[in-house]
Amino acid sequence: MTVASRWDRGSVTAELAIGLPAVVLLVVALLTVASAAIAQTRCTDAARAGARAAALGEPDREVATTARRLAGADASISVSRAAEWVTVEVSSPVVSASWAGSVLRARATAVARVEP
Repeated sequence: MTVASRWDRGSVTAELAIGLPAVVLLVVALLTVASAAIAQTRCTDAARAGARAAALGEPDREVATTARRLAGADASISVSRAAEWVTVEVSSPVVSASWAGSVLRARATAVARVEP
């Protein structure tokens, strides 16, 4: 075995030691972004469905139940009414962000005119 082949084996180990954590970090970042996109979509759908239900005359408790069914059990829902308009705000934590120590939240708001 030559001296050059011994050095080659050591460089492969060093490259793996540097490259593997970078790949793992990239995968975690991609999964976090995907989870945030899904949470945002769920919040948007929940806010729209809640605003639709409120516009049709459902009580606030039923509006919150409808929105929570779409956004998830840990979502917070706020319903506010002003004259002819109803606003539904939905906020939900992004699941995979809990490893970071801070909680990322997805938020969405929908406004609808109350039907006569």
